[in-house]
Amino acid sequence: MIVCIGWGSLIWCQKALPVLGGWRADGPDLQVEFARESRDKRITLVICETAPAVTLLWTVLDVPTLEDAKQALARREGISADNIRNSIGYWSKTGSSRHLGVDAISTWAEAKGADEIVWTGLKPKMGNDYRIPAVEEVIDHLASLEGTARDAAEEYVRLAPRQIVTPYRTAIEGSLGWTATGLI
Repeated sequence: MIVCIGWGSLIWCQKALPVLGGWRADGPDLQVEFARESRDKRITLVICETAPAVTLLWTVLDVPTLEDAKQALARREGISADNIRNSIGYWSKTGSSRHLGVDAISTWAEAKGADEIVWTGLKPKMGNDYRIPAVEEVIDHLASLEGTARDAAEEYVRLAPRQIVTPYRTAIEGSLGWTATGLI
């Protein structure tokens, strides 16, 4: 069984990611936070070493190999072939990437009977700086957006799975009123 772990837009917008069935809410506990400014100015959820752990989601992928799973997730995420090694995490019984959270994923995988797992391993980033932004900086950034950029940013926060409750999400909800509306 090849599994994909998710926590953000992957859940409600799979695009061409070949999932089998729906997303399950009993994934591994990992540290994620709204800590990455995307190309379209949204603030997205990424694994973040300073965040408290939350329970993520998972689904089975309809692919024959781990390499196919990495390629499929990279295509869905807009990650170039040259950057898969840095931006797609993986675990298998025979080896794993060195991405943050791989130990927790390994423990969870063995309990679930998963053979191989992939996940998005993008790093926290604000502007061009790879760093964890302060919560005030995230809120100021989101509050400054206008038009379609603001609409996309608000949609992302609202549609993030309800179980992904983080300190930044709580602050965003309190400051901007962008409460969860996602189905999961």
